[in-house]
Amino acid sequence: MEIIQKRDNQIVFKAEITENLANAIRRYVSHIPVLAIDEVEIAKNDSPLYDETIAHRLGLIPLKMDSSINEKSVVELKLTVKKEGMVNSSELKGKVNPVYDSIPITFLNKGQELEITATAKVGRGIEHSKFNPGIMFYRNYANIEISKDFPSEAADSCPKNVLQVKDGKVVVENKEACDMCDACVEKAEKLGKKDSIKITPTKELIITLESFGQMDVKDIFKKAVEELKKDLKEVSSKISK
Repeated sequence: MEIIQKRDNQIVFKAEITENLANAIRRYVSHIPVLAIDEVEIAKNDSPLYDETIAHRLGLIPLKMDSSINEKSVVELKLTVKKEGMVNSSELKGKVNPVYDSIPITFLNKGQELEITATAKVGRGIEHSKFNPGIMFYRNYANIEISKDFPSEAADSCPKNVLQVKDGKVVVENKEACDMCDACVEKAEKLGKKDSIKITPTKELIITLESFGQMDVKDIFKKAVEELKKDLKEVSSKISK
């Protein structure tokens, strides 16, 4: 396993792993327990949005999680606004905080009010998308072979700048960025140099994992694997009986 890129909310790495296993882990990201607003009681709503719309928007606001949150956790949050202007997620007050403070909920004019009591519970993305902690996707790592007669004009057609012309020669740079779009292959073929480049998928995958903010991106991968192991263990125990 090799880390290609790492950010606060995203990690990209290369690993020799089968697509079947990678897809299973991807699907089990939706099995990770995540805290989200599940019930909303609206005492007053003078905003232009319906109660149902506001409740839906509140449910999709990601909430910060820590080690104290478990599957039985129930957290109450309150929102009381009487001022004119945009009502943002930062107005939610409780034992947990929104991941982002500037998510717009609705707008109030002068003299209008919004009073809400929300209850956050732990659920899974397979039940509702608001419980998803992030997304995972992957693609094949490509092996690129170019011959000496590969035309430089074809290199310019690469949208990812993987093929670059240096000192009159075409070289491969940042191979991890190649998504096998075949733009360079098609261009070379049009120029009569069909066999001057060969792009083939390898056994390695480029995996991208992005967090919505409820938990660290590395924890998402670990917890997805843990949830997958739990279900496999359960299946194994039932088969062995």
